[in-house]
Amino acid sequence: MGTRTQIVMIWLVLLVLLASTVAGSLVFTGVAGLCVSLGVAFTKAGFIYWKYMHVGAQPGLLRVAAFAAGAWLAILLMFLVVDYFTRGVG
Repeated sequence: MGTRTQIVMIWLVLLVLLASTVAGSLVFTGVAGLCVSLGVAFTKAGFIYWKYMHVGAQPGLLRVAAFAAGAWLAILLMFLVVDYFTRGVG
């Protein structure tokens, strides 16, 4: 597949994931809806990260650095959530 074909295929996959986000928000509620929405959002972010930000075409060390940045962001968000729930605000 050529580059243009790959871009169009990824775009179509992102459109399908967008449709599944909308369908999931109408079908699922509560914690199940949150899990479905976050799963689809992480999948879309991964496609965008890999193809459109050209992480897949980079050498190994830059891939590791990109993954480490995402992992660090996840750790910081986890600490934010833990802090929010331990203060008794939520």
